[in-house]
Formats: sequence, C-alpha cells, structure tokens
Amino acid sequence: MSKKDTAGNSPARQAMAHWADETAVKIIREKGDKPRYTCASGITPSGTVHIGNFREIISTELVARALRDLGKEVRFIYSWDDYDVFRKVPLNMPKQEELAKYLRFPITMVPDPWDRDESYARHHEVDIETALPRMGIKCEFLYQAKKYRAAAYASGIRRALEHRDTLKNILDKFRDEEHKIQGEWWPVSVFCDSCNKDDTVIDGWDGEWEVTWRCNSCGSKAATDLRSAKGIKLGWRIDWPMRWEAEQVDFEPAGKDHHSQGGSFDTAKHVCKDVYNWDAPVSFRYDFIGIKGSAGKMSSSSGKVVTIEDLLRVYTPEVARYLFAGTRPNTEFTISFDLDVIKIYEDYDKTERIAWKAESAKDETVFMRERRIYELSQVEKVPETMPYQIPFRHLCNLIQISDGDIDRTITALIQNGAGIREEQLPALHQRGECARYWAEECAPDEFRFRLRAAGEKAALSDVEEAAIRDLRDQVTGRIETFNDDKSCAEAIYRVGEIHGLDGKALFRAAYQALIGKDQGPRLANFLRSVNKDRLLSILASY
Repeated sequence: MSKKDTAGNSPARQAMAHWADETAVKIIREKGDKPRYTCASGITPSGTVHIGNFREIISTELVARALRDLGKEVRFIYSWDDYDVFRKVPLNMPKQEELAKYLRFPITMVPDPWDRDESYARHHEVDIETALPRMGIKCEFLYQAKKYRAAAYASGIRRALEHRDTLKNILDKFRDEEHKIQGEWWPVSVFCDSCNKDDTVIDGWDGEWEVTWRCNSCGSKAATDLRSAKGIKLGWRIDWPMRWEAEQVDFEPAGKDHHSQGGSFDTAKHVCKDVYNWDAPVSFRYDFIGIKGSAGKMSSSSGKVVTIEDLLRVYTPEVARYLFAGTRPNTEFTISFDLDVIKIYEDYDKTERIAWKAESAKDETVFMRERRIYELSQVEKVPETMPYQIPFRHLCNLIQISDGDIDRTITALIQNGAGIREEQLPALHQRGECARYWAEECAPDEFRFRLRAAGEKAALSDVEEAAIRDLRDQVTGRIETFNDDKSCAEAIYRVGEIHGLDGKALFRAAYQALIGKDQGPRLANFLRSVNKDRLLSILASY
C-alpha cells in the first residue's frame, strides 16, 4: 500500500468508505466549520468496565480519527461519572460485606477492595486508562467528582433550579400518567456532609446560590452555597445535557437503551436546548455485544464480565479494533473466544491483503471499504511494510510444537525460509503471544496437544506399531523430500495401504504415538512442521 493509496482520498470519496467517515461528515455539516470539534464518551465506574462499555469508547475514537483524517482538530473527552451513587455491590467484587457498608455513598468515596488505589472508582478507572493506549486510544479524562467538588458546575446547577418547572415538564412529557413526577421535585440531590449518603431531602432554595437540605439517615441539616458545595449534583437526565453545554460537545454516541423512544437521550436533547441553549450533539445508537466461549482461566461465573484485558489476551490490538471498525455500531455482534477466533483472524488477514493489494477485491467499492476498515484498525498508522501473515491456526500448532516457546517458533520459521523481515518481527511476536494464550487457555481440548517425550510410548497393536515404524522410516525419515503437504499425505496413505489400515485408523495411531490423542493437526503439515530429529526421537521406540 503506497502513501498515495492511504492518503489520496478526497473527503467525498472517503465519506462513502466507512460509517465513521459518514458520521464525521455529518458532524461538520450539522455543527458547521469549527476550529475544533469535541467528541465525548463516558461511564460510571460502578464495577468492572467491560467490553460492552468499550464499544462506546472505540466508536467515539473511530469518529474522532475520521474527523482528524479530514484535517480537523478534535478534542476527545472521556468522563468518569465517579460522583454517581454506589447503589449495588457487583457479584464479582471481593470483600462484599465491607463494600456493602458504603452503599449510597458517592462511588469515589468507596474504598478499593484490592487496596491498590485510593478508591473503588479509581481502581476501575486505572484499569481502563492503562489498557486504552494499547488500543491506540488517547483521550482527555474528566473526573466528575473533582469537577462537582470544585463547584465547576455551580452555574449549571443554578440554571437547573431556575428552570425547575421547565425541567419537570420535559421529564413528564416522556412518561405515562403513572410515572409522572408527583409533589415537590428538585433537579438536584445532595450527599450528606456528615454520613456521606444521598439519603437527603431538599427543603428549599433561596433563588440565588443557597440550597437547604436535611439527611434522613443521620438527621443532619444544612444550608449550602452552590459556589462552594462539595456534595450537590444534578440528576442524570439533567447532568448529561448540562455537561454537553459546559464542554461544548459536538458528538457523543449512546447505547440503544438511552436511544430508545422517550429515553434519556430524547429528554436530554430538550433539556440541552430549552434550558442550556445548546444544540444536542450528533449521535448514533450502538447495540449490545454478545460473548461466545470463555475468555480463558477467568471463565464466566456470576458477575463475571469480559474486560479489554481479556480481549487483548486473545486478539492483537489491530484485530480487536477490526472487530469494531468492521461492524456498524447499530449492529449487534458476538465477540468469540472459541474456535471462531480462527475465522476472525482469517477475516482480518483477508482485509489486510486487500488493503495492500496482495489480493484482489471484487470491485473498487469493496477495495475502498476494506482498505478503510484496515486503516482504522491500526493502532496508529498503516505500517511501512505489510506485516508477515501466518494463519492463526497454523501458528497455534507451531507454538504447541515448540512447547509454547514463541521465540523458538519464529526462529524455526526463519530457518525454514519464511522470509520474515526485521520490521515484521514485533507484530508476529505479538500474534504469537495471543496464539499461545488462546491455545492454552481458551481452545477446546481437542485442539490442544503436546509432543510426547522421547521414549514415551503409546499402547498400540502390533499392526499399528508396524505402520508407525514405516511412517517413521518411509515418511519422517525423508520428510525433506516432500515439497508440499499433498505429496507428504500421499506417502502417509501408502503406509496405511501396506498395513491394511484405512486413513482414520492410521491417523489415530500416528496421533497417539506423537501426542497421545486420537486426533490432532493435519498430519502431513504437522510432520513437515516438527523438527525432524525430534520426530525421529519420539518414534525411535517403535
């Protein structure tokens, strides 16, 4: 792929290539030509941030990247809503009873049950902030607890109080009679200064900056100035649009629950325009993600979720990005940890070959689409040299043949004339790490194997032992004479015919002799992949 290929698209042509480009053009069209565009994402760190949450993060990043590719300056902000209420202890958290003591506290005041970070919220934030750069995602993190406690939103809170009736009407507009707001209602809540819980009632507002409140849990009462308040915050459906205006947000996606008719996005649009005089950001709905198979030793159990780290143990960052870049956000899809992993790597490799014109696309439209998906799948930019491609299944087999030693696997490839260039080694090693983890921790039992030690003998019949001897002497002993798997396979079948064994029986005997299992990798390719001397030492006892 030449630099002209990757950078020579006009904005109009590029906009046709990918949904992120389409969205970028829509943002510019609807928000006008601006010196800088703000793209936003965020979540409450109430528990482990899982791969479903990650869909919003990477969807935002892909759009931000598309805007930058159009020559625009972009501010990508990620808000940690760590001033939300700690309402429930997730089932996968340690120290359940200890955490339960902090229910109704702000999440940022809940202690870290792992004793690693200064709070429960910060622990989950650090996990994500550490993982995102590996995926090529760089953003500006905003911490809502710090912003609220610094009274950064004092004016926004006062504006909500001034428009209390308007807000009540907007919220009721999307509710049926049974769920409309009854009695006195306030758009703010308060964390008690004494017991830290949100079990408080607003008694009044002086029309300017002072709010009076009392706590049902400990009986405390106070009058608090919004300009110095540490514990006052807006309700979610008002807080969200208030921050759109405060941060001048131009784009923010949201899950299909928020984008449902009458959902939080619908109300937020009205609040943003009618109360804060700011047009809601361009948005789209993203769908849910399913999980297929187990993500290794951390197998699914009550409260278990799949994290970005789990994903990156099995998929290289580029392939992980490809899962999202290659799927429209409003399409539900499944991330697999079972045998489908092999197919996903194959799909990525095909896209890579098309992007580098190592394989022909069906037509120009397909080429542009696949090339753009490939560009957006890269952690930073398209490499100068096309990466060395090795099928994921074959790599898994080679690593198992090498007893899990990736360096030995790569050395064997080079010695066998693979033609791997120096600049291709880091990516190949990274794929090898994923292949090893998947083969050892995620693959079904029938896919896993280890070569027998020299002198370790299988329980075979006399006929089978005789066949294994011939397999050793007539095939393995002259393995270098076979130029391809086909000629090697023909020699294997001839051994079976000599001893009256059909292919299935011969293969079973061979696999038992080599790996102690009834099935294994394709035998001809397997024999040609293992070091000849090692094979002969294993079969020497027959």
